[in-house]
Amino acid sequence: MNLKSKLPNVGTTIFSVMSALAAEKNAVNLGQGFPDFNCDPSLIDAVTQAMQQGFNQYPPMPGVLLLREAVAIKIKALYAYQYCPATELTITAGATQGILTAILSVVHPGDEVIVLEPCYDSYVPNIELAGGVPVRVPLKPGSFRPDFALIAAAMTPKTRAIIVNSPHNPSATVWSAQEMRQLEQLLAPTDIVLISDEVYEHMVFDAQQHQSASRFAGLAQRAFVISSFGKTYHVTGWKVGFVAAPKNLTHEFRKVHQFNVFTVNTPMQYALAHFMEKPSAYLDLSNFYQQKRDLFRAGLAGSKLKLLPCEGSYFQCVDISAVNDMKEADFCTWLTSEMGVAAIPLSAFYGNGFDQHTVRFCFAKKTETLNRALEKLQRL
Repeated sequence: MNLKSKLPNVGTTIFSVMSALAAEKNAVNLGQGFPDFNCDPSLIDAVTQAMQQGFNQYPPMPGVLLLREAVAIKIKALYAYQYCPATELTITAGATQGILTAILSVVHPGDEVIVLEPCYDSYVPNIELAGGVPVRVPLKPGSFRPDFALIAAAMTPKTRAIIVNSPHNPSATVWSAQEMRQLEQLLAPTDIVLISDEVYEHMVFDAQQHQSASRFAGLAQRAFVISSFGKTYHVTGWKVGFVAAPKNLTHEFRKVHQFNVFTVNTPMQYALAHFMEKPSAYLDLSNFYQQKRDLFRAGLAGSKLKLLPCEGSYFQCVDISAVNDMKEADFCTWLTSEMGVAAIPLSAFYGNGFDQHTVRFCFAKKTETLNRALEKLQRL
């Protein structure tokens, strides 16, 4: 059959390539972003209990109400914004599905969507699947802060949405309250929809606060706010997330959601709802990951890898310029094959492959895994 691809520029992702190479070389995989440790055993018990209690059939299309109510309580407590569980919160099959569904629900063919690079690799293909036109705007090289002059220059009458990610993957920067207010002011006179990817919302370090779009009334009223239970509770394989949005946006979101997913597995939703009764599980997460960050940064301090700031998420970026003059992708291949540690080139997060001699490590790993990687990296 002669098929015309809807995504002709998409091939095997760098994450799959590096993970396969890490397995082949028996290297420590600090490339792909997922934990190598288990979740709280009581969460597993809660899933088993839900199954035994008979919660094994379809839940409501927007998700189990008990879980949506728990999410609404959490958001109000943390960000002082009240979402209606019935009409403004939807449980999704992971955050990636939430992002795709948000884009499909508001982007029409020919609409422009601003993406800030470097960015998560699903954003641009999602826009293209909707028939939209991705407009790439770089974050400031080196600092990865938003450049509002460039964002403003990219806005046109065709701009339908902008995607913002904080804490940021891959750079580990966190938007400040001032930056969120600047975004609020910039979007105020427009009908541009904000898609706010906040999957690392509970991983913000050094006593900073996560500045959710939900904190800012002018943003919350135009935003899909997307988060991930998988990231928060160390269960990335469960693929459960949520999307919070005002009623009019949620109405359009659910039209798409009911046909591309319909709903999300039932027992895990009940388990997560009961587990959220213990706020400490997410309130203590920043401290949990900050200890891992500090261990990893201290271990790299004596190497030739230059540490970039790490304000949030579970990623650490380093400048490799002092090690050798290889391109980022070549360096990651060499590092995996010869040094036994896998990383991800930052160039993979840019549409044009922009190379700034920076690579990304994931420190969401057991202490023994990090120590094993550090022993190898310290030879640099």
